[in-house]
This record gives sequence, C-alpha cells and structure tokens, in this order.
Amino acid sequence: MFTIALFGAGKIGEAAVALLGQSPRYSIRVCDARIERAQAVATLSPRASAHQLDLADETATVDILRGCDAVLSALPFSATLAVADRAVALGVHYFDLTEDVATAQTIFERYNKASSICMPQCGLAPGFISIAGAHLMNSFDSLDSATLRVGALPIYPSNRLKYNLTWSTEGLINEYIRDGRAIADGKITSTKALEGYERFTIDGDEYEAFNTSGGLGTLAQSFEGKIRSLEYKSIRHIGHCELVKFLLHDLRFSSDPDTLKHVFERSIPTTAQDRVIVFAEATGIADGWLRQRTYVSTIYNRVVNKKHLSAIQLTTAASAIAVIDLCLSGVVVKRAGFLRSEEISLLDFLDNEFGNHLKDARALSGISL
Repeated sequence: MFTIALFGAGKIGEAAVALLGQSPRYSIRVCDARIERAQAVATLSPRASAHQLDLADETATVDILRGCDAVLSALPFSATLAVADRAVALGVHYFDLTEDVATAQTIFERYNKASSICMPQCGLAPGFISIAGAHLMNSFDSLDSATLRVGALPIYPSNRLKYNLTWSTEGLINEYIRDGRAIADGKITSTKALEGYERFTIDGDEYEAFNTSGGLGTLAQSFEGKIRSLEYKSIRHIGHCELVKFLLHDLRFSSDPDTLKHVFERSIPTTAQDRVIVFAEATGIADGWLRQRTYVSTIYNRVVNKKHLSAIQLTTAASAIAVIDLCLSGVVVKRAGFLRSEEISLLDFLDNEFGNHLKDARALSGISL
C-alpha cells in the first residue's frame, strides 16, 4: 500500500480523496489548516486520516510527511515552495497543481537533480494538456505549429460573463494577469494574458479562446527549436474575454486582485454543472505530407465514489493522481529529479484507472502512435 499526503482539502483535494478512496492500494493523510475540513474530506476514504496543517511549524509538517511515498500540494501557489522544500529533504516524491510559471521555474532550478521525483504543474492545464499535446507533436516527422486550448465551462451560463466559479478564484485571476509562454519562430517568448483572441468551433458550437498564463507548463522548453509556433489558450463562452478586460484594465483590478477575488466570490455563483474541453491541434510533416492532427476530449461532471464532482474538480484531481500512480507503480521509469508532464505517455495515462476519467472515445481516433 502507498501512502500519500494531501496538502489542501479544498475542491480539488476533495476530488483527489474521492478518487483514491476507490483504490485499496492507497492510504491518504488529508491535511488542511482547517481541521474540520480535513476531517470532512477524510470521510470519503476508509483509509484516510485527518491532520492539522501548519506550514510554519516545520516539525509538525515533517512528522506528517515522514513515511509517505508522495505528497500532493493542492495549496495556493504561494505555499507550494515550502512543501517542496520539506518533501525533497525527506526523499518524498513531490507533486503540485500550480499554474504559476515562476513557482514551477524555481522548483526546477532547486530540484532538477533531487533524489526523489519533483513534478509541479501536474493538474489539467498545465499538466494533462501537455501530455496530450506532446503525444500529438511527437507523431510528426517534423513539426510546424501547435495550439493547445482548455476550458472549464458552465453548462448553463446565466450571467453576462457567461461563467461560473468552478475552481480556485485566486488561480483564475492569476491566469488572467500574469504573462504566459509560447514559442514563436522557434524561440520561447512571452505572451500577454487576454490577448491572442480567436473564435473556433467544436461540434457546431462556437467558442472564444485567448492567452492565459501557465497552461503550457514546461512544454515550451521541451520543444524550443523543434517547432515554429506553439501556444496555449483558455476556452470560454463568447463575450467573456471582453468583460474581463474591462474589469482588469479599464477598472484596474489587475493591480488589486484581492478585491477582484472578493467581487467574483460575492457576485458569481459556483456550479458543479460544468464540462471541461481539451482541444489540441498540431501541423507538421508525416509520411511526406503536410498534415493536421487534432485531439479533442469533453469531460462532464459526474458522481465518483458517491460524491458529485464538477468536471474541473474531476479532471484536475484525476490528472494529478494518475501521474502519481504511474510513478509509484513503476510505469514511469524516472525515479528522481524534475519530471515534466510531457515525459508521461498519453496512452499509459489513459489506460490508468485514474487517468481513464479523462478518456473520450473520439479523442484518439486516427492519431494513436
């Protein structure tokens, strides 16, 4: 049996325990600053225990981590470095869900040669989208361009933003403010959030997409010099981007994200009735022809282990848990140092009992390697 420490018992942490609770191979230490929340989430698995989390208390944090095979940080990105430091010092494999580019870069610089696995950004985007994108891009003899798009969308939008809060409000705003990364003319470049606007169609429905930060993870570093153009965009219902620009730029909430977080959480309802769209397309030369290959997957909210999970909860948690399981079970050969999402096989991921939750029967049609 493997033991995982889960730091953060919020929406994604809750989903992670619901998933792990179905497997007799895992025990979970559910850790949160609010012990009542940790206790509530721990009820989702008969092999889970609740623990008070105080990162300022190094001794108590080390006691929680001691004896664990891995730790998953589902905390805000500002807290993840402290968790990584303590996990690596104990030789515990480290995974997190951060979308923050600077945090992931710092972890790479510190722990590229760690004795245990260090893998930030292993949720949905960044995370799974890099696994799917790399699968596409590696199927060509030579690459030209690729665009990766992901969106967590309410099924029944009812406000002018055409959006409901389905995951971390802090993380959402951070993606709308921070610069992202892309590849242009073969070289890594930065992108401005909310720029690069486009419209596209899936199954007859039209959506908008635009630049946000973090979604590429380390994919730009992996493919620099190998592809002419690579970019990541978030998918939303049409009209969302223009209103967010008004809030961040015209009303200057970009310099006061805490107030915007309060406004969003006061005014925009949450929902678990959502769907996640993963859309990747790439062009390049294969068998002497210029070809386009596309990966599309739509995942809906559903009940897991008697717990109703939103699609963004399910896909983010399942992405991280699948990667952890692949590492601990030995499917991933690498056992130490910084691990990039694009080093994970898409086919191994989708065959995994947790990764299977992201499978769409249409997705691999015509592109399997």
